[in-house]
Parts: sequence; C-alpha cells; structure tokens
Amino acid sequence: MRVFGLLLFCIIAANVDCSRKNVNDQNPLVQVRQGSLKGSIYTLLDGSTCYSFKGIPYAQPPIGKLRFKAPLPPLSWKGVYEAKEHGPVCPQFDITSQKLIEGNESCLFLNVYTKCLRSPKKSPVMVFIHGGAFTSGSGNSDVFGPDYLLQHDVVLVTINYRLEVLGFLSLDIPEVPGNAGMKDQVAALKWVRENIAEFGGDPDNVSIFGESSGSGAVACHMMSQMSKGLFHKVIAQSGTSIDDWAVGKDHVARAFRAGKVLGKDTDNVYELLEFLQSVPAIDLAGLTFKTETDEEKLRGLPVHFIPVVEKRFGKVESFLNEKPLDILLTGKTNKVPLLIGYNSAEGLFMLADHLKKVEIRNKNPEYLVPREISQKVSQDTYTKEFGVRIKNFYVGNNDFSNDTAEAIVNLHTDLNFAYSVHRFIHLYTASNQPIYQYVFNYVTDMNFVKISLGLTQMKGAAHADDLFYLFYNGGTKNVYEKQERARQIVYKVTKLWTDFARTGNPTPQNIDGVKWEPYTRTGRQYMKLEEPLSVGHAAERDRIQFWDELYCEAGLPCIAK
Repeated sequence: MRVFGLLLFCIIAANVDCSRKNVNDQNPLVQVRQGSLKGSIYTLLDGSTCYSFKGIPYAQPPIGKLRFKAPLPPLSWKGVYEAKEHGPVCPQFDITSQKLIEGNESCLFLNVYTKCLRSPKKSPVMVFIHGGAFTSGSGNSDVFGPDYLLQHDVVLVTINYRLEVLGFLSLDIPEVPGNAGMKDQVAALKWVRENIAEFGGDPDNVSIFGESSGSGAVACHMMSQMSKGLFHKVIAQSGTSIDDWAVGKDHVARAFRAGKVLGKDTDNVYELLEFLQSVPAIDLAGLTFKTETDEEKLRGLPVHFIPVVEKRFGKVESFLNEKPLDILLTGKTNKVPLLIGYNSAEGLFMLADHLKKVEIRNKNPEYLVPREISQKVSQDTYTKEFGVRIKNFYVGNNDFSNDTAEAIVNLHTDLNFAYSVHRFIHLYTASNQPIYQYVFNYVTDMNFVKISLGLTQMKGAAHADDLFYLFYNGGTKNVYEKQERARQIVYKVTKLWTDFARTGNPTPQNIDGVKWEPYTRTGRQYMKLEEPLSVGHAAERDRIQFWDELYCEAGLPCIAK
C-alpha cells in the first residue's frame, strides 16, 4: 500500500510574469458573480510575478444533511473575500504518507493562477483534476503549482473535490445516487464558465486535464451529459473511464460493509444513511481498504469508492447513467479533441506489491485476469486458461521473481493502464475528433517517483513521473535550476500541453522538427516523448495485441473487432 501511495507526490507552487496595468500590485481585486475577491502577487523562480487567487468557494459547504449529496451553487458574500490562502483540504486517507488528514468537510474550493487580469485577448484555460485514487489529494499549490505551465500564457485552475466515501458513496436512492465528487467537479467547471473571463481566461476555450484517477475523471466527463459544454478539450494522462479501477461495482454492498466497519450493522439503506451522516467526517476516510473483499485484495488496484453508473430517479440529475463503455460504443460522448497517453513503465509502482504476493501470483495467476473479463467468462476459463496465458506471455515457463522484474513492470503497465488507453482511443475514433496519443519515456533526475522507489536501474518512466515535468516540485528544485537539459524538457512538455489547450493541436508548429500526427486506426500514430522526440506507430504492438485477443475471446468490445 505504501507503494500505491506513489500515485501522488507533492509539487511546490510558483507563478509567472504578468502585466499589472490598472491593477493594484499587492492586492489585486476581481469581481466574480458571488462578490469581490482579493488575491496576491507572487514572485517566481525567475524573479517575475503573477496573480494568485486561492481558496475560492465554488459551491456551498456539503455538510450536515448535505453530506453525500450533489453540491449546491455558491452563496454570495458581502465585502471583499480574501483569496490569499488555500481553503481546507477534504478529509482523507493520504496514500502517500499513509496517514489520515482531518481537513474539513467544507472543502469545495478552487485556485486560479493568471498572468494578466486586464487583457483584450483572453487566454486558454486549463483546469487540472488531481489524482490520488479518488482517495486523497487536493488542488493546493504545495501539490500542483502553476510555474511551468503559465510561462506559455494560459490560465490555470486547480480544484478540491470530495474524496472516497464522502465523494463517492452510492446507495441507489434519490438522496444518495452517487458521484457527489464528480458533481463537485462539474460545479467547479460551471464556476469557471461563469467567472474565468474576469481572470483573463477564455470561457470558450477550456481544457480539462488530469493524471491517474484524475485522468479517469476527465474521461468520465467526456461521457456525462451533465458536463456537456463545460469544456472544449481533454488531456488524459494514465487513465480512462473504461479501466477496471475507474467505474465502481457492487457499491451498495460496499456501503453496508462501510457501515458495519463503523459499528452500524443494518440492512436498511435509510438507517445506514442517517448513521453515515452522523459520524465525524474523518471516520469515513480510509474505508477503501477496510471494505475490500478477499478477491479485491488480490485482483486489481485498491480503488473502490469511485464513479458509478447511477440509477435514474425522476428529477434527480445524474452524472453518469450508462456504462462508459456503452456510451463509447453508441457514440454518445461529448465530442472534443483528445490528447491521451501513458508512461512507459507505469507498473514500476506495482512491482514491490507484486513481489510481496509472488507466491500467490505464481500459484494462482487467475488473479491477473481483469475484473471485466472475470465477470464475463466462466470461472474455469479465467482460472485454468486466461490466467495461465497471461503469466506465460510475460515470463514464459518461469515463475515471477526478482529476476523477472522488467516483465512484471510491463504486465502491470499493460493491465492497469496501457491496454485500456489503446481500447479507449480505438473506440473514440468514431467521434471523428482529433486524437493525439503519446508514450511518456523521459528519464532524468526529474523522475521523482522512480527515484523514490529506488528503481533507477530499471527502464522507463514510472506512474506519475510525468507530473514533475508539468508542475514545479521542491524535490526536483535543484535539478530544474542546475540542469539545462531538465529545463529544456520541461519547456517542451508544457509547450505541447499548452499548445493543445490553445489550438487543439499539440504541434501547430513543429517542435524539434517533429510534427505530432493525429491517431488513425490504420496508422496508430503516437508521439514518443523521449530524447529525441519522434512519431511511432502501434505502441507496444505485441503486448497490446495479446490483451486484445483476450478481450475479443471474452466477447468484450476490443480493437480487432
């Protein structure tokens, strides 16, 4: 579980140069629909400055009887709201430190960073949705600062949203249909649409982007009619809405298990709701691991209080009422340009956990079969055939061991990230929207996750390593400041991301003489984000084909059919 905590690492905030014309330098004021906001001016690494507005409430506090419910619009205030400090983080089990963080249930705040408040030309807006297994994290600047991105003249918004049980409890009743955390994100996007022009941002050019579970979230927004029209481009980094870990199953049974863990053993859903609304918020954090079934402890990632397919209840607006896979198949997505990919060695963060359970993996390889397949085929098929085939494909006649570490990393890269990205892309091509695929393979002293894992001797970029090329981090400060190579790579990556946000094309002009070609079903083009940059075709061809054969044989939608 400690290794799983590496899904999210801390990044230190900064800001960028900005014209200060007609604005009070020390106390910039902005008028939003709810009232006046007073922000701050920060000095950046290079000595320049930008405007920062932190802790802006985008919804009413979801407390008391509002716990687990969809957020209500924010209230207006009198006077001037001090937006100089972050609002409280949401109560959570921090998967990095493995500790409970009490935070505050009143945590629905966002942060805006901008170079120019007064400009006739509005800047593209990038709204970042943090990862953390839907269990931990925040949008705070000690985690996701704007320094690298704002050098390309964009407005950056980061947000908090309710996590784990508080954000994703579903009881299949009108009062708690589920997806409160996703509805928080929708409320934040509505706030952006209504107010971002006051910060120099263009409400008609909003890109949402996220990493890991944040990537799963932005892909879910592509499936949701509630989110329609609130964004215009998507960047999905290491996650989709069709991953096993991205959409919940058996959520009501899990809710009852959560109640039992906390001392309420009932079979009445309304008794359960009343009880769960009465306990301290921090008691609801960390229940993911305490409510896992025996099978869940061995199959897949420990990510369970997550988006769900909601039941329809009359006038209750749902975020998601069909399976994302079905929405993709029927073409009912929010059709926008998409930049999507994964890191070359995502599975590095699962290596230690796999080796810890190596005896079980060797004896019972059926636990390597994705849940989606195991629920589709007979137990004999996935136990005696599919599991054995998966093990044999990666290690042949050998057992898993330290000697097969690279194969284990490839297995978990494909199983938990790469194949679902390829399948998502293939199905989304029917939208006729431009799709840009990448594989991130930069390896420098900026790969903080890989370094922290003590796996620098292994190939590739680990899960979440890409974040350190997008957001400034105290752990990599010396690297960035002292190594020209690191600064050049950061500039390239952030330019690709921001050019896509600006134009829908990551290389409107060639970068290093390379043009990032849109994905097609025949060419399967993708950008190799490495030194030097280059365009490839059919990333991990043999490995993706292997997984696709399993999905096809299971009768599931696949790439080949």
